[in-house]
Amino acid sequence: MALIVHKYGGTSMGSPERIKNVAKRVAKWHDAGHQIVVVPSAMSGETNRLLGLAKEITAQPDPRELDMLASTGEQASVALLAMALQAIGKQAVSYAGWQVAIKTDSAHTKARIRSIDDTKVRQDLDAGKVVIITGFQGIDELGNITTLGRGGSDTSAVAVAAALQAAECLIYTDVDGVYTTDPRVVSDARRLKTVTFEEMLEMASLGSKVLQIRSVEFAGNYKMPTRVLSSLTDPLMPLEEEAISGTLISFEEDTKMEQATITGIAFNRDETKITVLGVPDRPGIAYQILGAVADANIEVDMIIQNQSVDGKTDFTFTVPRGEYTKAMDVLNEKVKAHIGAASITGDAKVSKVSVVGVGMRSHVGIASQMFRTLSEEGINIQMISTSEIKISVLIDEKYMELAVRALHKAFGLESA
Repeated sequence: MALIVHKYGGTSMGSPERIKNVAKRVAKWHDAGHQIVVVPSAMSGETNRLLGLAKEITAQPDPRELDMLASTGEQASVALLAMALQAIGKQAVSYAGWQVAIKTDSAHTKARIRSIDDTKVRQDLDAGKVVIITGFQGIDELGNITTLGRGGSDTSAVAVAAALQAAECLIYTDVDGVYTTDPRVVSDARRLKTVTFEEMLEMASLGSKVLQIRSVEFAGNYKMPTRVLSSLTDPLMPLEEEAISGTLISFEEDTKMEQATITGIAFNRDETKITVLGVPDRPGIAYQILGAVADANIEVDMIIQNQSVDGKTDFTFTVPRGEYTKAMDVLNEKVKAHIGAASITGDAKVSKVSVVGVGMRSHVGIASQMFRTLSEEGINIQMISTSEIKISVLIDEKYMELAVRALHKAFGLESA
């Protein structure tokens, strides 16, 4: 049979009863003859609790010590799951990331995986054991524990699956797959049976919260088939039914792209718009503006530079809502006078809505249909950005849900 990696999120591990259900599900797969590696998150709310404790001690915790603290949540999860499996007669062993070892760089709180030693894990699997490895964490070349950033357990699971050359990585969560859009916004949103790595990466980066962006990058880079499915179903449901449930994230040639031009509608409320007005139109001006923003470790998304009039232009870009004040301060203190800008304005009440689909490569008229739909709803477009498989627009946040519902209907996403 196959080597399969299971990943369980914080909600799935949220209580002793849920951990017992995870153990039953894992045991079912193991009883069917599969070799199983499990990568669980910390119990729901535990990481926030630990980080809250750190903030009570000091407003600026040392990143190394923060990683030492935050990593303990996953260590509790793996030990409890191993105990739950042992209690129902399964041989199981748990490991922290440093024991495997999962090697990372030294960027505390946002480390990246460099390599995984699979020797110990393979020995245990060959001995018939279920192996449980902490998600979210690893160890750097100096022996320090590191963490991968929020949502890093998804990345850990896909990386472990790639290192072990697993047949599939199953991401168990509190939703039953990837939908054409958020069902809380569009009641007739439809669960997708398959989606390509490219589409999932775009949807994750554009606001879909089902999977962490870096995990999708990892899956695509290593061509690791990854399935998103629910952990809230009956853990003893027939294996043949569970194995084809949820949404499979796979290769473009495995999907029927000719049947669907648009795969989904993504949206992001976490947007703010900043405009630097009256900027001298000369070489290097974009760098002088965005360089200062980048030096402050602020991520920039959409960018527009207007046509020059009398040697002056306006420069507009978006940043995450949590970085808005910081970005405005940087621009006013370090950029405005230096480049001779007339003024700097901002809007913190905007949202981004995007249509995504690999079928856009072979179909024309997507942009015009999108823009016509928004126009008919009286929604003004403030900015536009595109790639091969997506079109994003920035709009007033009060129209975001209306735009999502209108576009979902216009592209026929409610029908199979």
